[in-house]
Amino acid sequence: MKVVVQVRLLPCAAQAAALLATLRACNSAADNASKMAFERGVRSRNDLQKLVYGDMRAAGLGAQAAVRTVKKVVDAYASVHARIRIGSLAGPRKVKAESKAIRFREGAAQPFDDRMLSWRHDDKTVSIWTVAGRLKGVRFAGHPVQLATLGAYRQGESDLVFRGGKWLLIATCEVPEPEVLTPSDWIGVDRGIINLATTSDGENFHGRRLRRYRRWHARKRAELQARRTRSATRRLRRRARREHRHVTQVNHEIAKKLVAVAQRTGRGIALEDLSGIRDRVRPRRDQRAIHSAWPFRQLGTFIEYKAKRAGVPVITVDARHTSQMCPRCGHTARNNRLNRDCFRCRQCGLAGPADHVAGINVRNRARSAWVPVNVPEPAA
Repeated sequence: MKVVVQVRLLPCAAQAAALLATLRACNSAADNASKMAFERGVRSRNDLQKLVYGDMRAAGLGAQAAVRTVKKVVDAYASVHARIRIGSLAGPRKVKAESKAIRFREGAAQPFDDRMLSWRHDDKTVSIWTVAGRLKGVRFAGHPVQLATLGAYRQGESDLVFRGGKWLLIATCEVPEPEVLTPSDWIGVDRGIINLATTSDGENFHGRRLRRYRRWHARKRAELQARRTRSATRRLRRRARREHRHVTQVNHEIAKKLVAVAQRTGRGIALEDLSGIRDRVRPRRDQRAIHSAWPFRQLGTFIEYKAKRAGVPVITVDARHTSQMCPRCGHTARNNRLNRDCFRCRQCGLAGPADHVAGINVRNRARSAWVPVNVPEPAA
């Protein structure tokens, strides 16, 4: 499986200046190539390279840097066309994407292959090509586990990124997948807005602190938006990135705990299939911002990839009526759920927290879905 490893570069002032000049030169060349590709309708990398390679070399880019820059432009257009095909870009966004060339910021990420970037894992340095010449001995740092993964499994290109005043190298590693265990049972996980995740074991990961944190950011955003200055716009972008990092960290912690419990107990993880839920649900006006910011998909993605690395099976089940069905007698009715938090079956009287009941129903559906698929066919 593919794993992304991020390390921080620690260049001196002269090295940082050379890296910044390299990013600006590469993205300026990519911007010009993008305009050429849009005006002439070129999508082939070889055809675009014939048109712009000479100009890139004249602008100071090395041969390999020019090739990687052309590929970056072609990949960007391929990504946009793919999003249009599958329908994720539609309406005004589709018209906007098709009406003008893709622009590349002067600080946008730049791919480096093994001819342009070489790693020295023993002394934790890299040798990297720049427009000012080859820089050797540029130090990097990272978490020991990430560095070990980088040294053992790195493959392909690495991206140079300048973000928030920090230099980063992002590399892709091809990590071998462990054998998936045969689960003895399942942990049902109900994802929600008030409680981010509730398991069939009764463990609850509430979202009160996250909601307070987001409300505080919303108030600060409103204050900055009222100023309408360039400084306020820059601060809004920084605040948005900070909020996104916090939400990502919360989801990482939840996913890590769930996978650890499943691995320790020899069970699999069952999730609800929530695809298209934002189209099916019409929240009230005061709930629209909360509902649109619900990070359920990110949490599900984190659980799936962490479980894959640990050899824990993950299955998705139908999400319909999981909070309204009684797990003991099967009676399903909307009035079984007295309110958001409480469940009480109108037929058999079973009562408990609604999210816990939903987690149990998810677990029971996983048991039913797993058996027909994995039981061997009887002998003829």
